[in-house]
Parts: sequence; structure tokens; C-alpha cells
Amino acid sequence: MVVLSDESQRTSGEDALSMNLTAAQAVGEAVRTTLGPRGMDKMLVDGSGNVVVTNDGVTLLEEMDIDHPAADTLVDVATTQEAEVGDGTTSAVVLASELLGEAEDLLEQDVHPSTIVEGYRTAAEVAVDALEEAAIDVDPDDEETLAQIASTAMTGKGAEASRELLSDLVVQGIRAATREDGVDEDGIIIRQFYGGSVDDSRFVPGILFDYNPSHQNMPRSATDADVLVYESSIEVAETEMDAEATVGNFEELGGYVEREKEQLEIAVEKVVDSGADVLVTSGGVDDYAQQLLAEADVMLFDRTDEEERERIANATGGNRVTDLNTMTADDLGFVGTLEQETIREHTFRRQAAKEKTMVFDDLPTGEYGTILLRGGTEHVIDEVERAIEDAVGVATAAVEDGAILPGGGAPEVEVSLALREAASGVEGRQQLAVEAFAEAIEEGPTVLAENAGHDAIDAMVELTASHDEGNTTTGIDAETGEIVDMLESGVVEPLRVKTTAVNAALDASSTILRIDDVISAGDLSVGDDEEDEGPPGGGAPGGMGGMGGGMGGMM
Repeated sequence: MVVLSDESQRTSGEDALSMNLTAAQAVGEAVRTTLGPRGMDKMLVDGSGNVVVTNDGVTLLEEMDIDHPAADTLVDVATTQEAEVGDGTTSAVVLASELLGEAEDLLEQDVHPSTIVEGYRTAAEVAVDALEEAAIDVDPDDEETLAQIASTAMTGKGAEASRELLSDLVVQGIRAATREDGVDEDGIIIRQFYGGSVDDSRFVPGILFDYNPSHQNMPRSATDADVLVYESSIEVAETEMDAEATVGNFEELGGYVEREKEQLEIAVEKVVDSGADVLVTSGGVDDYAQQLLAEADVMLFDRTDEEERERIANATGGNRVTDLNTMTADDLGFVGTLEQETIREHTFRRQAAKEKTMVFDDLPTGEYGTILLRGGTEHVIDEVERAIEDAVGVATAAVEDGAILPGGGAPEVEVSLALREAASGVEGRQQLAVEAFAEAIEEGPTVLAENAGHDAIDAMVELTASHDEGNTTTGIDAETGEIVDMLESGVVEPLRVKTTAVNAALDASSTILRIDDVISAGDLSVGDDEEDEGPPGGGAPGGMGGMGGGMGGMM
């Protein structure tokens, strides 16, 4: 017996399963038109008028106002895919949605949800094996292939016109951030500077530090410089309690001032004696101390960001010092070249202005690089940055795993053929689930052809026939609709993109299929107008009203 409050809502049995399936499939429908190099963009507008224009799957789903718990499970699919490999989020969501659609058909044939789940698990194992068998080894030092992988990830994401340049920047970043145990993505820093065009983007073999020397008389460049990162301030010490002192004459006042100066002089002397040429602090530095540092030709950057200080310390090989009294020379980092650079010049209120930053280059570790992105508008440069992030993720996966697959739907067809062959050896109704998995995974290349404006049925017939003949690397050319060799066309992606998508889609669909009772503390239908009539969710069956508010205005 379940005792619920008056505000609670409960849906059980077939109604609960149907509601969840409908809700989850609605998420797949929302993003499927963005799939592929010729996929369309979505414009998301929130209540404040902020606009996001993108076709990046995880960005779309994170920005949309999705309240239904089952639908949110598919958002988790995209999030997992993004975290694991950086690309393939839309493909993973579309696959999960199609698995649920196929399951709905099986449920109408009286196949039990548990049977479907078991069949799907069997199919996923076959799918991963087929993908691994189709994988092609790649040398981590093969820069041409890495550039192709990056280019494939950026295709259709607002960066196509400059993808050759951007792919090269990604490869340079990967090379800079490659360690003995793989690629440290934290070593690849992506920075935006508005103005110019995307073609003005470039790679900086070092770190861009958006602070300028704190005193006008300090040097603006340094070579072979020792760097001290100090996690405190250089200011006159304050008492812990409010206190007042009365002085009787100017001599006593002068004594107080001199003692304060002595405190600052001692601190500055410790910095200078350490041999530091560059000082980076977390707190403020008194004006008098700044003047002393300037006279000693020490370059100061005060009140800096925590993340920036950590990056400077790691890149220069130094330690973050908390006490000047215990500091040693071993705590100092090193930079070969430190220069102030003008990134762009622009006019503001009829006055010429220069946007300057400091560039740390020739670092001892050599394991940091900055991709400096330029663009004419905020929307353009934001979308380019998302494309670069995806490209970095897939290139990293290729370097770490050493295995790639052809694109254009080729892996999906290989998996589909393997599943149909394996289905004959599966007993009982689970065989239907394995065949349904094959149907679902074919939806990837089908949507790819549809979004490119080609006849999906003809494309799939030709593609399947080509693979039946043993052409395992052929796929759909999005531009022409023809079946071509994807390796020769340079359309490749890491093995991890597909294996992660299969496993994430399996987990999400299995989770939803196993739910037969939904108990909510409130109404699952979340809409802007509580008086709207119709099915739960303000028009979308299964309580999908939450997808219509906030950033979900595109729905």
C-alpha cells in the first residue's frame, strides 16, 4: 500500500512505460535534424532574451528546459558521451531514442521489457565486437590522420570554411599537451578574442596570461626569467581587532609610516633576493611595494585568478609559495620568453584602444599550448569554440586508443550486418530485440542522408550492398549522396566515439524500459500556462511540458 499526498501523481504499468518512452523519444526528435555535416542549427532563446545558436548536441540538451525524468535520462547520454570523448553526442541520443522506438513496437507484440533489455545487452556486445574488428590502427604521431579526425568532428559546426586551419591548430595543441601517459587536455587552452575573422585564429606555443604589469615602470618583456607564484599579498599587516592609536605630534606619525614601509621593504627584499624576475600574487600589492619592485626590474601581476596561478606554476615548473620566509630557490619556476603582445586594436568611443595580453613562451615542460580563436560575432566564435573542443576530444581519444573508424555511416552498417547474422543464433524472443537493435543503429546513416537532402532509402540500399560486397570502409558522401571510400575522403573518427555511444544508449534505454511505476511529488506536466487543457505536458504526450519553457523555446 502506497500513501501519497494530494499533490502527488502516480502512473503505473503500461501507462508509465508509454509515458516514459514518448518523453525520451521526443528528445531524440528534437536533435536528429542537427546530425551530420549538413545538419541544421537550433536557436535557443531564454526568458531574458539570451540567444544560443548551435547544432552541438550536448549544448542543445543542456540549454533546453527539460523537466521530465525519463527525457532527462537521454540528456545524461549526451553528457556521458561529451565527457568520455567530446563528440558523437547527437548520434548517441538518436541511437538511444531509436532503441526506445523499436522497443515500443516490440511491446505491442507482447514482448516483455526484461526480454528486450536482455536482447539489447546481447546486441550491444556484438556491436562493440564488430566495431573493434572494423577499427583501423593509427600512429599517435600521424599528424595527417589526427587533422582528418579533427576536421571530421568540426564539419557542420560553423567552422567548415576554416576547418583546415583549425584542424592544424588542434593538432599543434595535441602535440604540445601529449605526455607519456596520454594527452593532458588541461594543457590545451582555448581563448577567444572578438574581432577579425576565424582565419585570424592561431596557435600560441605557451600560455596567454590576461594580466598586464601592475606598475607603469615595470618591464613589459623578459627572457630566461625566474617566476615566483605567491599565494598572498604584500601589504601592510592589519590587526585582527579594530584598534585606534593617538599620536601627539608629526614625529610619532612619521614613525608609524616608516615602520609600515619597513614591513613592505622586507617583503620586497625577500622577493628580490630569491632571484625572481616575475612575481604573480593572489592578493594586492601596496603602491610603495610596487614602486620598489619596479626599481628592481621585477615584473608584477597582482590579484590574479586561482586557475591562472595554478596553470603558471605548473607550466613554469614552480611551486605556489604561501610564506616568503620559508621560500627557497627551488620554488621558482622558469620561462624562456615573456612578452606583452597586442592581440587586436579597436576603436571605442572614437578612441583607439589596444587589447594586450602577456605570452609565456619557451616553457621548461613544453607541454602547454593556447589556441587563440578570432571571430566577428559572439555567436560565431562561441560555436567555433564548441567545434574546437569536440575536435580536441576526438583527437585525444585517437592518440590514447590508437584506433579509428571510417565515418559516413560505415561502422553502423558493419554493426547492422553483424547483428543480423548473430540474431539467428539467439534463442527465443530476445532474437527480436537483437534485430531491433540492428534497425535502430541503421538510423544513424539514414538521418545522415536525410539531413544532407538525399533519398535515405536509396542511400541505405546502396551502402548496405557495398558492404555486402566487402567494402567495409565505404560511407555516404554528405555533399553528393554517393557511396565513397571514407578513408580516401579523410572522413574518420575514433573507435571510442562509437563504442561509447553504443554503451551509453544501451544503459539509457535499459533504464527506461525497466520502469513500470512513476511516482512524482508534483504534476509531471510542467508548462507556462497551468490552465492549458490536453495531455500531461501541455501538448506533448507523457508530460513533456518542461521542454517548452526556458531555453527550450525552439520546441
